[in-house]
Amino acid sequence: MNIGIILKLENLMLFPSAYRQLHILCRRRVCLVQWKLVPSSTYPGERPQKSKLPWKNSKKEQQEVEAWNGMTVEDLARSMNKDIDHVYEALLNTTLDVDLLEPESPLDDVWIKEVLKKSGMKYKRVQLKQDKVRENKDAVRRPEADPAFLIPRFPVVTIMGHVDHGKTTLLDKLRKTQVAAMEAGGITQHIGAFLVSLPSGEKITFLDTPGHAAFSAMRSRGAYLTDIIILVVAAEDGVMKQTVESIQHAQNAQVPIILAINKCDKPEADPERVKKELLAYDVVCEEYGGDVQAIHISALKGDNLMALAEATVALAEILELRGDPTGLVEAIVVESRTDKGKGPVTTAIIKRGTLRKGAVLVAGKSWAKVRLLFDENGKTISDACPSMPVEIIGWKDLPSAGDEILEVESEQRAREVVDWRKYAEAQEKMKEDFKVIETKRKEHQDSHRRAREKLGSLNWKERGYRKYQEIKKLQNIKPKEKTEEDLNTLPIIIKGDVDGSVEAILNVIDTYDATDECKLELLHFGVGDINENDINLAETFNGVVYGFSVNASKVIQQLAVKKGVRIKLHNIIYRLVEDLQEELSRKLTPSVEENVIGEASVLATFSVTVGKKQVPVAGCRVQKGQLEKKMKFKLIRNGCVIWKGLLTSLKHHKDDVSVIKTGMDCGLSLDEAQIEFKTGDEIICFEEKEVLQKTSWDPGF
Repeated sequence: MNIGIILKLENLMLFPSAYRQLHILCRRRVCLVQWKLVPSSTYPGERPQKSKLPWKNSKKEQQEVEAWNGMTVEDLARSMNKDIDHVYEALLNTTLDVDLLEPESPLDDVWIKEVLKKSGMKYKRVQLKQDKVRENKDAVRRPEADPAFLIPRFPVVTIMGHVDHGKTTLLDKLRKTQVAAMEAGGITQHIGAFLVSLPSGEKITFLDTPGHAAFSAMRSRGAYLTDIIILVVAAEDGVMKQTVESIQHAQNAQVPIILAINKCDKPEADPERVKKELLAYDVVCEEYGGDVQAIHISALKGDNLMALAEATVALAEILELRGDPTGLVEAIVVESRTDKGKGPVTTAIIKRGTLRKGAVLVAGKSWAKVRLLFDENGKTISDACPSMPVEIIGWKDLPSAGDEILEVESEQRAREVVDWRKYAEAQEKMKEDFKVIETKRKEHQDSHRRAREKLGSLNWKERGYRKYQEIKKLQNIKPKEKTEEDLNTLPIIIKGDVDGSVEAILNVIDTYDATDECKLELLHFGVGDINENDINLAETFNGVVYGFSVNASKVIQQLAVKKGVRIKLHNIIYRLVEDLQEELSRKLTPSVEENVIGEASVLATFSVTVGKKQVPVAGCRVQKGQLEKKMKFKLIRNGCVIWKGLLTSLKHHKDDVSVIKTGMDCGLSLDEAQIEFKTGDEIICFEEKEVLQKTSWDPGF
């Protein structure tokens, strides 16, 4: 309903400013305003001021106003060098409902042009201003070296396979160490890089990858770092899930395979079955006309290990592996961790060049001036050539496992590269954010249009009342929704000893698919021991701190107890995941189970007078168990439950009792007097127990 008002102002000199203020004052109360200015005769000698409407002045050169897609009311006013009320005033006598406009409301082009037309200004379409294009300062690999200058290098070999098939035990025998015994739970949970010298004088760099399902990313990274893959399969178990995954990694990386059939000393061993099973995955051994060497070994007893080493060296000779030991270094981060004494430490495989102390390196968004180099046994070395594993000390920040390491000319150049990479990442994030903003803007426009259509037929009083109701409704609902959301959310913080461990845990968390039951919110993750910042963050969001193979000092533990923060420390990944599953299950609403205590049948019905009321009473006989007055009861008729609740009385003859046992007769009445009994009805006595639900999330192991 539109309201028309005609204001006739007489005996009043209406100056432009007063006129405009009155106009704006009325714009939220009327849909159509007609003005009639009558010059006053009570002010002789005064000349009435001319109205500024229409604003358009064709004699002067029109001002150009820049406009762009998604421009808001506030943006338009700023671009016109006017206040927001000027825009509202220009849109008053249009079909656009100015009551629904807010300063941040986006305007369509048609309304922007309408405002500019009425203001006597010209429309100039522009794109959002872009920053000046920054020169690419990134570091890149050198061009391929001349084959004439390449020299032979020893192979990088990755040992892969299913968990507990003997991969680490095999490597232990080759290097005569006890790596597996030092690993928590007897399984390898880190990717290790070792240089092994054989009796023949040959050297091989071995990568030992975890076989557990959670460490898929580590195995994939190992496959792409290597020249040869030794696939370990237990002779009594055959092809397992991680065996198939390791084969897929090798095929994707196009790396040749040597098959090591382990545990052949066991009575139940069946190497031929293993070879036949592998045919289904395009791994064809030489006995079946393929090119995959199959070596029968016993890693525990050391049987036939030299034959496996010789097969590896022979395949390396066929591949004619060569490397370039000159020029700037190129390497790959195998693993990274934070050491209390050494700071950020990376284990890397040198791909090209010779790494020496003092070299300046960049990896990801971190850089280092090499202070020390260590071999796999922790001994200081002076240099590292292609195919060698090496620990590098001197990083400013911790790079990620899998990052490419490039040597640069100076520290200034390293800072320049890192700054560029951070800038490029920020630009990429900005583009993603802009896409989200654009989507939200369109959603806002659509909701604004729907609201305008919904309220368009109402007058200003009805619109105001409707908005008041919506605001009041939101105020009543929001606190409740927030409480429910908090109760149904598990915020967590993950801290691990090395980058690869954290990566594996995050990959497991990525499989979480039970958000409808409980929302799993990752607040923070990182490498290193649990610190005060982790505790403060967990306190703020009521979260749980999970630590994998890291420590929490006594001071940190005391702080956690004081702030009510729980710290969960684990050194076996599947124990950590089981703990996380239990924590998620605790967040679920418990289910209620009914435990039947006794059953009775109604033999007769009658009524008794209590005060002025007639109360139905059932004469019953207990058929099974016992009836306890304090418990809950339900009345069943023809197989359907028609009532649940408590008893008001339970009597044996004329005595009030609390328990009636099997075979005894009793009279009882319900807490709802309107329920009528019938002969043949069943009375069930039961107790309710809350049973914890279990999350449906299955991480796959």
